[in-house]
Amino acid sequence: MEALKHAAAKKIVECIIMNFISPVQALWISVFVTSVYPVAGKFAVGIISPSLLMISATAAAVLFFAPWLTKNKMWGRYFKKDVFFSFCMIGLFGTALPYLCFFIALKYTTPANAAILNQIEVVYSLILTSIFLRERPSPKQLSGTTFVICGVLLILFANNFSIMWRGDLIILCSVWMFQASHIFAKKLPKNLPPQFISAGRAMFACVWSAPSALVLSNFDFDVLTFNFGWKLFLIVLYMGVVNYAAGNACWYKAIRNMDLSKATGVILCYPAITYIISAFSGFDGFNFKQIAGLILAFFGAYLITNIIKRKKNEISIV
Repeated sequence: MEALKHAAAKKIVECIIMNFISPVQALWISVFVTSVYPVAGKFAVGIISPSLLMISATAAAVLFFAPWLTKNKMWGRYFKKDVFFSFCMIGLFGTALPYLCFFIALKYTTPANAAILNQIEVVYSLILTSIFLRERPSPKQLSGTTFVICGVLLILFANNFSIMWRGDLIILCSVWMFQASHIFAKKLPKNLPPQFISAGRAMFACVWSAPSALVLSNFDFDVLTFNFGWKLFLIVLYMGVVNYAAGNACWYKAIRNMDLSKATGVILCYPAITYIISAFSGFDGFNFKQIAGLILAFFGAYLITNIIKRKKNEISIV
C-alpha cells in the first residue's frame, strides 16, 4: 500500500512538469491554487495555529516529493554550495516568514482583503526585477497590470477597506518577501527541475518555521495549538500537497520560462477568484463593484498572457 502511495505521488509530480504542460498553463494552474489558500487560511483560524500549520504543511509537501527525490538521489543536491544559500533564502522569504504573517493577519481581516493587499507585490516585482534581473516591462504589460490593479482596487473599496486594520498592515509589510524569494529562484542553475525547487522551498521553510514563529510570537497568537479532526486534515492536505507542492512546482515552471514581472502580472487576477470563493464561504458579500473589479482583473491578466504567448510561442489556456 505504501509503495502504491509513493508511485501515485511520483506520477502526479511527473505530470506537473511534463512537456505537454507549458509554462503558461502551469502559471494558470498556480493562479487557481493560489486563489483558494486565503480562504483555507481563514478556515484554519481557530483550528490550528500559524506555526503548526506551517510546519505540518511544509512537512507534508516534502513527504509528497520524497519518492521522487529518493529515486533520483537528489537530497544531497540541496547542500551544494551553488544552491544552498539560495534555498535558505527561498525557504525563509518565500514561505516561512510571509505565510506566517499572512495566517496571523487572517485573524483580523477577510480572505478577499488579504488577497487584494497582496497585489502590492506587483510594485515590488517591477522594482526588484528591474534592478536585479534587468527585466523591463513593456507598455502593453504595464497596461495589463493597470487593468488588474484597477480591478482589485474596486474590490478593495467595495469591501470598505481600512488601511489601519492590524491584519492589513501585517500583509502590506510582508508581501515584498515573495518577490525577494523569486529573485533567488531565478538565480538557481537552469538544470534544476521545478519539483526539486518546490520541494527545497518546502523543506527549508519547514526548518525556518519554528524560529520564525518564535520571532512573530509577539503578534499575539498561540504558538502550538490545534483542534484535531477532519477539518484539520483537509487544511493541512491542501496547504501541503496542493498549494506548497503542486502549486509551487507549477509556479517555478512558469517563472523559469518567462519574465518574472509578466508572470506576476498574470497571477494578479487571483484575488478576484478568491473573492468569489470567499463570498460563497460567507466571509465576504457580492455587489456591483466586486463584479466590475473581477472583469477588469481578468481582462488585464488576459492582456499579459497574450504577450507571453506571442513571445514564447506557446498555447495559453482559458
